[in-house]
Amino acid sequence: MAGKKKEWAKVVSQKQLAEGIYDLWLETDLASQAGPGQFVGLYPRDKSILLPRPISICEADRQLNRLRLVYRLAGQGTKEFSTYKPGEETALLGILGNGFPLEAGIGKKVFLIGGGIGIPPMLQLAKELQAKKQILLGYRNDQLFLRDELAAQGEVFVATEDGSAGTRGNVMDIISEEGLGAEIIYACGPLPMLKAIKVYAAEKGIPAYLSLEERMACGVGACLGCVCKTRETDHHSHVNNARICTDGPVFLAEDLEL
Repeated sequence: MAGKKKEWAKVVSQKQLAEGIYDLWLETDLASQAGPGQFVGLYPRDKSILLPRPISICEADRQLNRLRLVYRLAGQGTKEFSTYKPGEETALLGILGNGFPLEAGIGKKVFLIGGGIGIPPMLQLAKELQAKKQILLGYRNDQLFLRDELAAQGEVFVATEDGSAGTRGNVMDIISEEGLGAEIIYACGPLPMLKAIKVYAAEKGIPAYLSLEERMACGVGACLGCVCKTRETDHHSHVNNARICTDGPVFLAEDLEL
């Protein structure tokens, strides 16, 4: 894959999917390089914000050179992004991160697990992964963004914290309530969810690929705000650390200390 580069992207469309959740399509040549689980850095126009904001790739339309970014309002940067209108331009850095290994799941029974803003990366993964997909989605409430689009790619199960839709609880409650099983797991979401998946995968003796994307700050390795503990020693720092943005965001669960 070509190295990361900064370029201008044109806003194609934007809409709100749920409370605090926005859906942004950008026209950019970077779309041709994008894979499931990778991300881009979006630069705010506000020059007081120096670093790009990392946002996962929800979809990549390589024919039309378009990227879809579904993001949550989290600060001044994303608040600015939510005001972008069609035809406007924004600076973009990409493509970043290692993404999910598609070849590991080919022909297998797979869990695709997304929690909260970890749900968007599951869409491109579900579209490209050639496997029997069981898609487990965890939401806070009944604002089930992207559920219907994911349902077109595999069997979808939903959990909500308040019990307003699907299983009351979290994604792990779906597995026990529905009696589900898989040979491999791909997941992205909040840290407590990933910790539970790591334990489950170890108990079942199956590989789990976890995206720790939600914990990133700058996305380019500059801020050191996304360091995680790993089993292997980093060859630069000689300690058991990895930067999620440059070494990940996807890791094999057994290589992580969560």
